Amino acid sequence: MDTHHLPAYILAEKIRNKEISSLELTEIFIARIEKYDDDINSVVVRTFEDAIDSAKSIDNSSMDDSIGPLHGVPMTIKESYNIRGLSTSWGIPDYKGNIAKEDGLAVKRFKNAGAHFLGKTNVPLNLADFQSYNDIYGTTGNPWDIKKTPGGSSGGSAAALAAGFTSLEAGSDIGGSIRNPAHYCGVFGHKPSHAIIPSSGHELIPNVPEPDLSVCGPLARSAKDLEIALDIMAGPIERESKGWQLNLPESRRSVLKDFKVAIWSNDEIAPVSKEIAERCEEVGKNLESAGVNVSYVAKPDHDFLKSEINYQLLLQSVMQSGMSEEEFRKIEEIANTLEPNDFSPEAILARGTVLSHRNWIRQNYAREQTKISWENFFNEWDILICPQLATTAIEHDHRKISERAIMVDNQEQRYFQQIFWPGLAVNAHLPSTVFPTGLSEDGMPIGLQAIGGAYEDKTTIKFAELYEREFKAFVVPNLD
Repeated sequence: MDTHHLPAYILAEKIRNKEISSLELTEIFIARIEKYDDDINSVVVRTFEDAIDSAKSIDNSSMDDSIGPLHGVPMTIKESYNIRGLSTSWGIPDYKGNIAKEDGLAVKRFKNAGAHFLGKTNVPLNLADFQSYNDIYGTTGNPWDIKKTPGGSSGGSAAALAAGFTSLEAGSDIGGSIRNPAHYCGVFGHKPSHAIIPSSGHELIPNVPEPDLSVCGPLARSAKDLEIALDIMAGPIERESKGWQLNLPESRRSVLKDFKVAIWSNDEIAPVSKEIAERCEEVGKNLESAGVNVSYVAKPDHDFLKSEINYQLLLQSVMQSGMSEEEFRKIEEIANTLEPNDFSPEAILARGTVLSHRNWIRQNYAREQTKISWENFFNEWDILICPQLATTAIEHDHRKISERAIMVDNQEQRYFQQIFWPGLAVNAHLPSTVFPTGLSEDGMPIGLQAIGGAYEDKTTIKFAELYEREFKAFVVPNLD
């Protein structure tokens, strides 16, 4: 594999062993971005001079036992993270001049681990789409086919990784925004257990409290890099560290054949393409051939339609919290006229938008029952494998979201109907690792989710690492 596509941990080893300097590596990534990214448009904020200066400084420093695991490694990060002196806009034109006064927490932690930054990667408007485009930075294409989207909202992150523009990335996820792009672009992405990685510094204005549902987490070209980045990013903010420390358990299993894996390949709530469902089954057969205990029927014992409605109500409560007072009142009027038994997507959107604190508490109680159901399931099973989205990467579609649809085996489906799949882990605050499984018939990547029990992040990541080691499913696009 070419240097620009090697995992970050191998690049760090090469720097430690003096096989390559940080400056040489930084210049390799810069040259590749300059050669190919005009078409893809993933690294939309570039800090090349600062990166070169940092690399030179690192090369001139002494290497001892105290150096970090990413010593000398250049990386990029999602535009929504703060880097001192750079704009953090979330793709919102009104925030184009929102210059960060200091590095965000994740950026500080990556720098303390030895990394330095080449720039920031593209996002959709307000981080609220399965595609990555906005009026500030334009549209990001998928390195496998630039006519198609790399996903969202961490689409620039996944595209940069797949294209070999960066060694490592970090994104955020409330509706699959780490995992959707990982699936579309053929890389690894990890949505951590809720609240183990602080969102401090992933914000438009300072000192925003931790949101419900939303998490920050890593994307990478290897599962091992996911674990390294997770260890760097996770842990309490300084104020909270006075009272608690994070102590994630190591993986339940160390060899693939010892895992107990359930396969959930499709569901009428959000049907996936025949090829996606078959890939789930194929992964199950691969695992069986490796001696893994696999079930194709085991699932948690709760009503998934009710759970999906519960997720949508809580999700809209978060996503629409920044809505103007005028818009809110209009939605409130709509919600007040709904029939009690109306659970249409439009009704759920309206109700979630104006969810009162009283009703939020009731929905949170319902979610707790779902969490208990998942806990009971993971007392017996290590991993649940399921689709991430209904299809491979879709073509760019910049119509109003309400006007969009996707085609699933020639059947039209609501654009956001497929959020059911990423929402499984989000609403129950579970870890989920998307791992590559190879290409589709039309040459696009297919990634699947490995969901695990609460705080079993290292189990889902270890599974992804062992699957890749056994079946060599990770491939890179040819940009020439």
